[in-house]
Amino acid sequence: MPSTDPFAELIAPFSRRGVDLGLERIEAALAELGHPERSFQVVQVAGTNGKGSIATMVERIATAAGLRCGLYTSPHLISWCERIRLPVGLISEAQLKSLLQRLQPLALRHDLTPFELITVASFVAFSEAQVELAVLEVGLGGRLDATTAHSKRSVLAFASIGMDHTEHLGDSLAAIAREKAAVMHQGAVAISGPQHPDAAAVLEKEAKRLGCRLQWCHPLPSEQEGGPRLGLQGDLQRLNAAVALGAIEALRAQGWSIGPSAISQGLESARWAGRLERRCFAGRPLLLDGAHNPPAAAALRRELTGGARRWLIGIQRHKDAPELLRLLLQPGDQLRICALPEHSSWSAAELRAALDPALAESTTLDAAEADLASNLPWLVESPNLPVACGSLYLVGALLPLVEATD
Repeated sequence: MPSTDPFAELIAPFSRRGVDLGLERIEAALAELGHPERSFQVVQVAGTNGKGSIATMVERIATAAGLRCGLYTSPHLISWCERIRLPVGLISEAQLKSLLQRLQPLALRHDLTPFELITVASFVAFSEAQVELAVLEVGLGGRLDATTAHSKRSVLAFASIGMDHTEHLGDSLAAIAREKAAVMHQGAVAISGPQHPDAAAVLEKEAKRLGCRLQWCHPLPSEQEGGPRLGLQGDLQRLNAAVALGAIEALRAQGWSIGPSAISQGLESARWAGRLERRCFAGRPLLLDGAHNPPAAAALRRELTGGARRWLIGIQRHKDAPELLRLLLQPGDQLRICALPEHSSWSAAELRAALDPALAESTTLDAAEADLASNLPWLVESPNLPVACGSLYLVGALLPLVEATD
């Protein structure tokens, strides 16, 4: 069956070797282009969970301040265009197609990965749009991530660091933190909220070794306690907002003109699809969340109240699915496990065998209907707010099937 992705012919040829970290290829490609990325400054956002939320809050505040700001994030939910936001909005399909066509020979010469190709495309698009400041979300790790090829990363923001992508970053929290801390460099300012002690120790050590000023921040107070109104939902966003504000303060100290009204407006206008996002199906509410690793699952669980509920879950095969479910589920919960479109994922039979016997006995775990939409009538008949989660790929597949709330 032919792909419905309008960018398949432009990106698919580079997608066969999977994750291939390194800076040599993208640095050579950018040099051949005359370093378009040197025309704008950057805030780089690293970490495990919350990167996209922090990045979009920084971008919204900077835009509200009248700056020509760009935003580069990953992954996308529905369209590759979601990854590149220009001062006028998301890059158009026609513009991205044209840009990728121009970059095809360069990408082939330097054997760029899909992520490197899109990163180069974002740098070119930002330069051509005369962006002053771009916010770059790290894709994977930090030390060898394509976004780290940008040389003007004067402000660095760290989201919560947790266990994820262990096959690429290391099998301990300290090892993962070292890969992420490596984005720090001489003269930069780094902002972080509270971290696990193992990760915090690594950030402190690497900041000192690399000559980077590390500043710690605390979650913002709730709106009821005098804190700002946030457009993003969930208690965790109070911490992400604090990191975003720390990055904004660092920019202000460097001479960027960003006033209090822009901060308020930016925090309130920030939106990030698929993160604690309420939607409806057949007039019944459901929650979409991209929780795809144990720390994200724990954060999602803290947001939920009430008793038993129904879950629609899809989890990539390389994720720690048993631990993720242990953190999410309560006795009496019912869940359906679905296959993720175009991604290797855990099956219901595999999870049944891998779960702790007590958890398996107290919950109902079944395979989902093959047609994803067929599971939604079952899902929304939940006694408490139902949830679809486990992967952003699942969220992306569900979004066209559900309605927005008022």
